[in-house]
Amino acid sequence: MGIIESFFVIFTGAAALAAVALYTRQPLIVAYIVIGCALGPHGLALVPDAALLAEIGEIGIIFLLFLVGLDLPPGKLKDMLGESVVTALASSAVFAATGFGVMALFGYTIVEATITGIACMFSSTILGIKLLPTTVLHHRHTGEIVISLLLIQDLVAVVALLILAGFDSESGGLVMTTLTVAVALPVVLAVAFAGVRFGIEPLLRRFDVFREFTFLLAIGWCLGIAYLSHALFLSFEIGAFVAGVSLANSPIAQYITENLRPLRDFFLVLFFFSVGAAINPAVILHVWLPTILLAAILVAVKPPVFRALLRWQKEPVGVSTEVAFRLGQASEFSLLLVFVAGAALLSAEAAHVVQGATVLTLLASTYLVIFRYPSPIAVSAELRRD
Repeated sequence: MGIIESFFVIFTGAAALAAVALYTRQPLIVAYIVIGCALGPHGLALVPDAALLAEIGEIGIIFLLFLVGLDLPPGKLKDMLGESVVTALASSAVFAATGFGVMALFGYTIVEATITGIACMFSSTILGIKLLPTTVLHHRHTGEIVISLLLIQDLVAVVALLILAGFDSESGGLVMTTLTVAVALPVVLAVAFAGVRFGIEPLLRRFDVFREFTFLLAIGWCLGIAYLSHALFLSFEIGAFVAGVSLANSPIAQYITENLRPLRDFFLVLFFFSVGAAINPAVILHVWLPTILLAAILVAVKPPVFRALLRWQKEPVGVSTEVAFRLGQASEFSLLLVFVAGAALLSAEAAHVVQGATVLTLLASTYLVIFRYPSPIAVSAELRRD
């Protein structure tokens, strides 16, 4: 099957299953993963070349990290250094220890248990934002706490992704050595910030009325710095993140963010499809016990931990409890970590445990939220808020 036919099958199937997901109040990324599992090489094999789709999907990761960087100007990073940092880091430590303990209990290696622990640290930014009504997101303290915690987690997740991306599968060592970090990363940072100041900003001031040019310039800047980073033995992901941060203080950063989201979402559909295509039902059946146990423990542990830490920070009981349930799942970054770690660091069994547990927590957490708190997809008319 050619790439055009593959795209037809993928997006038609994803659209159909996305409708089912919306009817059942589920996040769309679950639909993308399920359709990948159904149509990929381990299912109906309608799209057998999962490797090509994974490579295309990696572009989605690059754009995702670029947009994360765009949303993290230095000023905002300074503002994060408040009570949310304590809650975010303390909860991350607890969740990492939980994931590590479950994997160690079932005899997985220290590296596999460590990566799983890292994957368990994060909550879903996509789900957290989608289930927040607009009024809560922008005008209430609950929304402020959710967003600040997710931003800090995103930053930690980016650091974890960059470290994992530095591993060389051939040598088995860390490519991103002290020498590489000391020389290559400063070069990328210097080129990025100098390029924005002396190249990108003058061009934008002169031609900002041409929206097509602005869109093209943002894509070129993202991919150009990503390629420079890769050429200097770092990774595409590092370059994309740096490219975003370098543009974060630009007056059109928000415009770029809004206009690149559809392109990012297009490639992320392919990425999540490739995640599903890599899932082998036979392996899932082999590791069903640790998968279900890890998912159950995360769903059971995350809300109480968040609630306790927020109460310790003197937040009201109602706010603490609501935030805790809204963040009580694993994250799309958990899937990205598995993808970036690859076969060099994770066995197929360990990867399937993380992927399966992540999907289960997304399913369970969605229902825990929509039956209890206001959301755009709440079952009850009293709780449904735009």
